[in-house]
Amino acid sequence: MRHFARLVLIIFTVLRYGMDELALSGFRQRWVRALVRVITVGRKLDAPRGERMRLTLERLGPIFVKFGQVLSTRRDLLPTDVADELAKLQDRVPPFPAAQARRLVEQAFGRPIEAIFSAFEPEPVASASIAQVHFAVLEDGRQVAVKVLRPGMLDIIEDDLSLLRTLARLVERVSVDGKRLRPREVVAEFDNYLHDELDLVREAANAAQLRRNMQGLNLILVPEMVWELCTSSVIVMERMYGVPISQRARLREAGVDIPKLARDGVTIFFTQVFRDGFFHADMHPGNIQVSIAPETFGHYIALDFGIVGTLTEVDKEYLAQNFIAFFRRDYKRVAELHVESGWVPPTTRVDELEGAIRAVCEPHFDRPLKDISLGNVLLRLFQTSRRFNVHIQPQLVLLQKTLLNVEGLGRDLDPDLDLWNTAKPFLERWMNDQVGWAGFVERLKNEAPRYVQLIPDLPRLVHRALEQPLATDPRLLEALLVEQRRTNRMLRAIAYTGVGFLLGLIAMELIVAFR
Repeated sequence: MRHFARLVLIIFTVLRYGMDELALSGFRQRWVRALVRVITVGRKLDAPRGERMRLTLERLGPIFVKFGQVLSTRRDLLPTDVADELAKLQDRVPPFPAAQARRLVEQAFGRPIEAIFSAFEPEPVASASIAQVHFAVLEDGRQVAVKVLRPGMLDIIEDDLSLLRTLARLVERVSVDGKRLRPREVVAEFDNYLHDELDLVREAANAAQLRRNMQGLNLILVPEMVWELCTSSVIVMERMYGVPISQRARLREAGVDIPKLARDGVTIFFTQVFRDGFFHADMHPGNIQVSIAPETFGHYIALDFGIVGTLTEVDKEYLAQNFIAFFRRDYKRVAELHVESGWVPPTTRVDELEGAIRAVCEPHFDRPLKDISLGNVLLRLFQTSRRFNVHIQPQLVLLQKTLLNVEGLGRDLDPDLDLWNTAKPFLERWMNDQVGWAGFVERLKNEAPRYVQLIPDLPRLVHRALEQPLATDPRLLEALLVEQRRTNRMLRAIAYTGVGFLLGLIAMELIVAFR
C-alpha cells in the first residue's frame, strides 16, 4: 500500500505539470498519441517543458531532485533546454529537527553527545537531500564539522528506485528513442551515486585520498577526517574556515587575486584528472570556498566528497590525446580515436565523422581562445554524436559534468579566463612524461617484478614445447597450440623488455658521452 500511495502521488504530480504529454510524445503507438490528445484537452501548460520538469521533480521530493541533478549531467541524452533547466535544481530541503540529529549522533557512537563533544551547535549550517552538517567542538578543543545522514533515507531511496526502474523498462520498451537513451543505465548510474553518498565512511575515505593527493600542490585544502568518529551514518571532520567562492565581492575586499584563483581552479582540476586519475566530481559553488587565513591565503577549500571520479591509465591517455588533437585542430585524429576506443561502431566512416567534428569545432576556434566555451563545444559534439550512434562511456560521464562545472566556475570568476591556453601546457607536459624517456623508465620499473617472475619459467616452457610429441587428437592439438601461443607471447614480452632495457642503457651512455 505504501508503494501504491507513492505511485498515486507521482501520477497526480505528473498530470499537474503536464509531464504526461512530454513523456508520451516520443511513443510511436497510435493509441498512445490519441491518449495524449485526450488528456491534454482543457489544460493550460504555458511554462516551458524544462521548467515544468524541474518543478515536477522538486515537488516529488529530495530523491527525485537528486535524480534530476544526475540527469542534468547527461547532456548527450537530453535536449538543451531541458538540461539547462534541470541544472538549476538545488537541494532546497528543510533541515530535520535538532533533537533528531542529536539522537542520531548518540545512536551512531553509542554514548551521550556530551561525552563526545564539549559543544554541539543544534542549528545546522547546511542541509541537503542526503545529510546535514552541524558545527561542534571536541573534548580536546578541536573545531569540527559533524555530518549526519537523514533518517530513513535508505527505505525512501529503495522505494523510489524501484518505481524508477519500472518506468525505465517501460520507456525502453515502447519509446522510439528508448534504446538510444538507455534509461535503465541512467537509473543504474543514479543508484550507484545514491548508495555511495549514503555510506558516509566512503565519503570520508574519498576525502582522505584527495587530501593525500593534493598535499604537494599547495593550491587546495581538504578537511582531515577524525577517523575514530566516522561511521556509515555520521562522520566528523576538521572544520574549515573560508569564504564561499560565489561571494566574489568579499574575496576582492580581502585582497584575493581573482584571475589567479580562476587559473588555479583549472590547474587543480587537470592535476586531479591526469596526474592522479581521482577527482572531486561535485565542484559546484556550494562545495567550494576560499581561504583568507594568512598561512593559506587564496587556497581553495573543497567540501562534500560523496561523489568522486576515477580514471584508468587508458582513460587518461585517451583523453589527453583527444584534448591535444582538439588544441591542434587535428579533427581526423579525434575521429580515429573515437573509432579506436570503440565509442562508435567499427563500420563508421572516419572521413564523415571527421567532417562532423570539424563543423562543430571550427566556428569556435576561429574566435579568440579566451572566448571559446568548452561547454558549448561539448554540447554540440553530443548533439552531433547521435547521428553516429556514439555511446558515451560511463567512466567519463562525471568528468564531462565536472569539466563543465570547472569552466563555469572559472568564467564566473574571470570572464577573460583562457581555459585552453591554461590547460594545453599541462596536457603536453603530461603526454611527454607518458611517451618520453621518463615514461619509459617508469613503465619499465612497474613491469620489472612481473618479468622477474616469468624469466625462471622460460627454460621449462621451451623444453616442454620441444619435447611435445606430434599430436593426432584434435582436442590435444588445440591444447598444445594454446600452450605454444602462451609461450610465444611470453618470449616476445621478454624479448621486447630486453631490447627496451638495452636501448635504455645505450641512450643513457650516449647522454653521458655527449655531456
